[in-house]
Amino acid sequence: MGTILKEGGLRLVKDLRTQGQKVVLAFGVFDLLRVGHTRYLREAKGLGDILVLALASDDSIQRTLGPGRPLLPLEDRIGILAAFEMVDFVTSYSEDDVVPFLNALKPDVLACQGDAPQVLGGFPGKVVLLGHSGDEEAEQLIQVILKKYSDPNTKINE
Repeated sequence: MGTILKEGGLRLVKDLRTQGQKVVLAFGVFDLLRVGHTRYLREAKGLGDILVLALASDDSIQRTLGPGRPLLPLEDRIGILAAFEMVDFVTSYSEDDVVPFLNALKPDVLACQGDAPQVLGGFPGKVVLLGHSGDEEAEQLIQVILKKYSDPNTKINE
């Protein structure tokens, strides 16, 4: 079960790194969890000793994906993902991309979803591409849910 990092929590992760622990950073939105997310996190954990998961803030998601997202607020997403056994630490970033957080943490490995933007600004560590983010899959699933449950005859407990 992961620890939720609050302000100053990055110091703890940096201390673990200086003690020889290999730190891996995974990041994303994670507002509609799918099996691809669990595969991504398991593979990311396999790249090192400590897995830090950084979630995009609600404001950041709204700016990049639109006003209907995220589906779950940040606090809920953090609570759910902190319960995953492969996640050691979970935190968030408020910028529109992960680069400032990446530069602050300086992980040994950056585990990217294969279609993540590659604007990493000279990151000196190892970058590993793992699968794809499934953003199109998430959008399709949202559309199916909206269509199905916009019908007043559809019962939620079906």
